[in-house]
Amino acid sequence: MNHTTTPTASDGTRQVDRLLAHYSESHQNPKNELIHFIAIPLIMLSLLGMMLTLHPYLAYAFIAASMVYYLRLSLVFFGAMILWSAILLALVHAVGELLLPLSVGIFVGAWILQFVGHKLEGKKPSFFEDIQYLWVGPLFVLSKLFVKLGIRW
Repeated sequence: MNHTTTPTASDGTRQVDRLLAHYSESHQNPKNELIHFIAIPLIMLSLLGMMLTLHPYLAYAFIAASMVYYLRLSLVFFGAMILWSAILLALVHAVGELLLPLSVGIFVGAWILQFVGHKLEGKKPSFFEDIQYLWVGPLFVLSKLFVKLGIRW
């Protein structure tokens, strides 16, 4: 069953699969992968925290725009990202007064980890060539989990 709402390429591959395959090319080192499994969720959490402190609508608008992107790629990823975004929003709402400094610290630390991982990998981050890979990163983490759980996207 094709779980994507976008057409397939002439070779029959879906856009989501092409994006994940390309992203995976610069994430082969197991240490880099592990770093990404930790850092990507932390970056997402901290980014929402910083946006929420600037203005709640900014965080919600960002999530809404991201969901449009994910919906175009895969209904399964879309559903998972809605759930994940709700969890992250609940967490940032629960932090309280320390949200901004905590979010900034996590954001900086997680990005440092990401660049350490890419140094170990010996390849630059995918988003340096195309900004959409910032949205593909969370799908990469989910795809690894989905494979272990036997979930098709």
